Amino acid sequence: MMTQNLGIKNGWLVSARHLCSPHQNPRPEDEVSLLVIHGISLPPGEFGGPWIDDLFSGRLDPQAHPYFATIAGLQVSAHCLIRRDGELVQYVPFSARAWHAGVSSFAGRPACNDFSIGIELEGTDDSGYTPEQYKTLVAVTQVLLQHYPDLTPERIVGHSDIAPGRKTDPGAGFDWAYYRQLLASA
Repeated sequence: MMTQNLGIKNGWLVSARHLCSPHQNPRPEDEVSLLVIHGISLPPGEFGGPWIDDLFSGRLDPQAHPYFATIAGLQVSAHCLIRRDGELVQYVPFSARAWHAGVSSFAGRPACNDFSIGIELEGTDDSGYTPEQYKTLVAVTQVLLQHYPDLTPERIVGHSDIAPGRKTDPGAGFDWAYYRQLLASA
């Protein structure tokens, strides 16, 4: 991924691969003040392939894998995905509400999708994430922090933080200290 040309234009990261998801809608207010980090793999525990793109695009074939039949018709998305090799894919412009957080709350405020950006990392709770993913995540985070003044390092959380008991990602495999160290030194 070309991190040096990572500006935002019309809500889209310039150097990301764009694949627009139908699973989005307008934000109720023009506010971005929270960054939520997720982990995802499809099928569970497997990396690569078109399946995450297909899920977020609403075209996941339930016949392609036994697990897919259990999530057929699920309408979810994230703003971005960072693949294991650091590739950055954007599905929803930051100006719109992606459907990533579900039932959630932050600092007593419910419905985090309304005011957050969701970034998925291809991985599992305990698999660990790659150096390429951290590099891309830090670059994206820097751009978001510069672009959205209400977003601060203190307002960067995991999915598990806003949906405790329901979600566990990005899990113990995500090294928060390393990510924050990279972000502080960037």
